[in-house]
Amino acid sequence: MKDADDAWLIGEYKKTGQLEYLAALYERYMDMVYGVCLKYLDEENSKDAVMQIFEELIGKLKQHEVQNFRGWLHVLTRNHCLMKIRANKGRLVSIDDNGIMESEENYHPDNGFSMESNLQAMEKCLESLPEEQKRSVNLFYLQEKSYREVADITGYEMNKVKSYIQNGKRNLKLCMDKN
Repeated sequence: MKDADDAWLIGEYKKTGQLEYLAALYERYMDMVYGVCLKYLDEENSKDAVMQIFEELIGKLKQHEVQNFRGWLHVLTRNHCLMKIRANKGRLVSIDDNGIMESEENYHPDNGFSMESNLQAMEKCLESLPEEQKRSVNLFYLQEKSYREVADITGYEMNKVKSYIQNGKRNLKLCMDKN
């Protein structure tokens, strides 16, 4: 099974429901998952998150058509961490070029950025995007759809979808940097 490609393992898992296929697949990317978690969480919470994400995968992988497992898993991991932070709001944070760094101190909203205010700013900036970009970015990043699924849902051509997502991501970052 170690030599099998990701698509084959996904197919076998979906067909049989046997966790050994999913475990073999996940094992390949556990270091990446842990590394992403460390960008957002402390060491202990990152270890917990690695296990929680595997449990999430059991159901989510059956629901989604995944073309690029590594990329999809990266987004799933990041979203998992952001939701964990949002659930524990107030323990954050400053944002730098490397992502979100957790602090043990409680910051008053006037003293720095809170995760909630960052999420609100992101939602506000998302609303300011042109409709095609907003729709594509929302489906791709927030609803974890593939390029193909975004194209099917929106009716946009594949090249347009990729362009809308890339430009939307850039415009979102510019808007967030202003705020």
